[in-house]
Amino acid sequence: MSDYDLPPHVRAEIASPSRDARLLGVGELAQLAMSADLTVAAAARLALRHLTEDDSRSVAAAAAAALGRTALRITPDHVDFGQVPQETPPLVTEVLVDGPPLAVATATVTAAGPGLHAALTGHRLRIEWQPAADWLDGSVTVRGPAGWADVRVTGQVAPAGPAPLSATGPALREQLAAEAGVGALPATRVTVLRPPARRRPGGTLLIAGLTALVLLGGAGVAVALTSGIPGDRAPAAAPPPVAAPRPAATGGTPATAASGPPAAAPAPAAVARQPLVLRAASLARPTAVGTIRVGAEPEGVAVSPDGRTVYVANQSSRVLSVVDTATRRVTPVLLRNTPRFVATSRDGGLVFVSMYEKDMTGSGVAVVDAAGRRPVRYLATGVQPFTLAVGPDDRLWVPIHSSGRVEMYATTGTQRASGRLTVPRNPHAVAFSPALRRAFTANHESNALAVIDMPTSRVLRSIPVSRAPHSVAVSPDGARVLVAGYEAGTADLIDARTLRRTGPLRVGGKPQAVAFAGDGRHAYVVNEGDNSVTVLDARTGAATATVGVGGSPRAIAVAPDGRLAYVSNGADDTVTVLRIGE
Repeated sequence: MSDYDLPPHVRAEIASPSRDARLLGVGELAQLAMSADLTVAAAARLALRHLTEDDSRSVAAAAAAALGRTALRITPDHVDFGQVPQETPPLVTEVLVDGPPLAVATATVTAAGPGLHAALTGHRLRIEWQPAADWLDGSVTVRGPAGWADVRVTGQVAPAGPAPLSATGPALREQLAAEAGVGALPATRVTVLRPPARRRPGGTLLIAGLTALVLLGGAGVAVALTSGIPGDRAPAAAPPPVAAPRPAATGGTPATAASGPPAAAPAPAAVARQPLVLRAASLARPTAVGTIRVGAEPEGVAVSPDGRTVYVANQSSRVLSVVDTATRRVTPVLLRNTPRFVATSRDGGLVFVSMYEKDMTGSGVAVVDAAGRRPVRYLATGVQPFTLAVGPDDRLWVPIHSSGRVEMYATTGTQRASGRLTVPRNPHAVAFSPALRRAFTANHESNALAVIDMPTSRVLRSIPVSRAPHSVAVSPDGARVLVAGYEAGTADLIDARTLRRTGPLRVGGKPQAVAFAGDGRHAYVVNEGDNSVTVLDARTGAATATVGVGGSPRAIAVAPDGRLAYVSNGADDTVTVLRIGE
């Protein structure tokens, strides 16, 4: 492997004398390291290792962080089989080996501990313990091209006679969770293997039943009396008791004969995963680091939840441009009508594109399969659907400009609106504060911001803002709202809870769109009249920089990791790439 396995523009970036270019290259390498092309992924990790020795401390630190994000990880990193009776059949659990495809390609597994065995299938690590010695305190290590990680495995065989139930497993998981700062870690799911056929059936059931009671009572694990491993799904965590507020809670007290038959256990939850991407610290002075040519007159833009794809609606054609952010390769997707604005589902599997023609015919939303890159259905909406978004309720909210209402649709399976809400005329965009369960619409001809209570679908208040509000955004913590006043050349910053307004804030000419940085410290206003982006301190509203972009900029989307932003330029048929964080 060598740098020549990388795309030419990435090789140019990491070899550039410019620190900013090398920082951009680090981000490109981090995405390439997640590629299914193992040769490219290995070359990207090699280049990142070289950049950890870069003369620039910021480049070296960014490269080290990228290596960490693309490394092999095991979740959870500790399995406690608890205390089990003597002559317990083999116990089996599965944990998740997380990371890019390179992490598990040609990976090797070693197990150290009495009676401990392990095997890796895809991203599932199967750990088996045959209780023999009094104590088990071993480990299983997975090594691969993307690094190594291990999981500690503990257990105890109870002495003859009654033995106290162990609570070591849950307690240790709580401690590890607190130290990691990630919340409670899940309990591991343990399967009790059937003993060999030569055992008497009665003895088998008795031992398995005793084992189930011991493990449920003290080890904080779920036990299944089966002979195999669950199917191809990810490993599961033990279900919590009904009263437990957290998924990592231990099982309840075993039922007695007087308690009647036990209730059916709820389906186990999926194993919690560590976030793969850490949001970058936003910069007070972003820089333009590249352009991407897309379709005719790009307008709406959105970034996929994994940051690997940018979707651009081109309003002088019937084409949605799909941009691979690592290679910058652009794939056109032909739609039935002219695309205007775009959003993705929360899992990134679907892309929603609002459409209408200049004469207002053809109004609707195209639902595009992200993997297949093809429309799978069309939603018939009101006339002139504008800047749509998927809310925390997992519904698609579509502002209907010409009718003064918002229509809501289920993101899967249906073509009919599940709800309608009248708002001041004419809604251009919608954004959400999940923490406050509020939605906000920028209402262009009413010079107002509507505040909506999501549980009741009721407009709580209409707040006066700068003239002709075109766009609205909510900070990542849900605490602040930013509105662009297109005809006023100003923006307004509003407290999402108290609804107090800061502003108007002077920005550029014809502010068209707004967005917040991934860390919420800065905000961005796209100025169509000035071919620029104004950067604001999100707390005070003070301008910290003005960055030049392409001609007639229309919209902006921030990547999930907060490192890059993408601005569509309607007059240039391009997208400007801004480095906004490091």
